[in-house]
Amino acid sequence: MSAESASNAAAVAGTTGKIAVERDGAIATLTISNPGKRNCLTVAMWQSLQDAFRGLSGDDELRCVVIRGGSGEGFAAGADIAEFDTVRMTRAQVESFHEQVVFGALSAIAECPVPVVALIEGACVGGGLEIASVCDLRIAGRSAQFGVPVNMLGFPLAPAEMQWLYRLVGPAVTAELVFEGAILGADEAFTKGLLTRVVDDTAVADAAFACARRIASGAPLAARANKRQLRHLMTGASFTREERHASYAFADTEDYRIGVQAFRDKKKPVFKGR
Repeated sequence: MSAESASNAAAVAGTTGKIAVERDGAIATLTISNPGKRNCLTVAMWQSLQDAFRGLSGDDELRCVVIRGGSGEGFAAGADIAEFDTVRMTRAQVESFHEQVVFGALSAIAECPVPVVALIEGACVGGGLEIASVCDLRIAGRSAQFGVPVNMLGFPLAPAEMQWLYRLVGPAVTAELVFEGAILGADEAFTKGLLTRVVDDTAVADAAFACARRIASGAPLAARANKRQLRHLMTGASFTREERHASYAFADTEDYRIGVQAFRDKKKPVFKGR
């Protein structure tokens, strides 16, 4: 991140942690930060994550979001167990937590109109894995670990949270994770379809931000359309005739003309998002 973007960082505080939002041109970075607790997620942090993504989603200049863990403590190591007795014990509390707080945050990430890249270092467990699974691309360091060991906490993975993991890796891997509480290394997670790519630990940040820059340099309207179509296909639905014909509206855009002309001229296009 540039010094200017770092100095303009905005932070939304939780009870013991925070979700920090930084902007560098068309790329936003969200950092999950709970120092000393392996970036575990409090209820307030989940709400802050939802609020941050809802805010970013209304920004027409945005082209990509990177989400990562902070303080060198991994991506996110699940829930803050200290909160269970106060906010996650009764049925009413549990329903509110999963249906409003967590599902709301995961939905906000899924519905963000631009591609979201997960930069994964260290532990990506429980809620951390749920966040990663709803991102569009996942780039991990080789020592990263993945799992959702709810089987040892006495409760199932909430249906609304399981759906994104299931769509990503299918029934066999989801079953392994929830029944056995399996913890997968990065190479195994990649082989099983959980990750986009695995790189050396020292290269993961550079790889993720290079990916974000490639996305940001492409046609932004096309990226948003591709994300809508991918999300639609992930539900198992096909496209209606009306939806197919609506997709050809790209032919009316200035970016389409810019891209075609740049290809003819053998130049790099500079897209305007209109």
